[in-house]
Amino acid sequence: MPFMKGREPIRRTINYLNAGKLVLRDKIKIFTLNYNTHGDHHTGAKEYVFWNLPQVQYKNPEVQVVTFKNMTPSPFIRCYYEDGKEILIDVDSKTRDEIEKHLLKVVGKSLEQQATEARLAEKKDNPANIGVGCEKSCICEIPGQIPCPSVVPVPKHMRGKYRHQQSN
Repeated sequence: MPFMKGREPIRRTINYLNAGKLVLRDKIKIFTLNYNTHGDHHTGAKEYVFWNLPQVQYKNPEVQVVTFKNMTPSPFIRCYYEDGKEILIDVDSKTRDEIEKHLLKVVGKSLEQQATEARLAEKKDNPANIGVGCEKSCICEIPGQIPCPSVVPVPKHMRGKYRHQQSN
């Protein structure tokens, strides 16, 4: 399996990507993370990029996620809102878990809000479905359709039995 190659292939599995907790608020359009590849105070940011950034990208497909490496003396996260405002989050000398908790509190949606949105996004019953367990149990209940054959007999010209006899 080609997707199971490379460093820590678990990061590319659907179960791992779905396990991410950070769902960004709707108004955030760009999420940038600045860090260096060397230095002890950048370790948490490097680990966050390696382990958690794929989950953030998967959970927030409408948000542009950008990383900048080796361009800053101290690591930070900057989020840009749709109205032009931005928020700057310092992640200097923090661990990967501390960064995750802080982001959940500052720019993430609450669990109640996520549950409400998931409930609203559930597929509603299609009114075109007809049968047992659906809103309508028979096609004759819909206005404009012919009544049930058990109640009113179907005209002979609409029945296959009589149509095939006439053609022979």
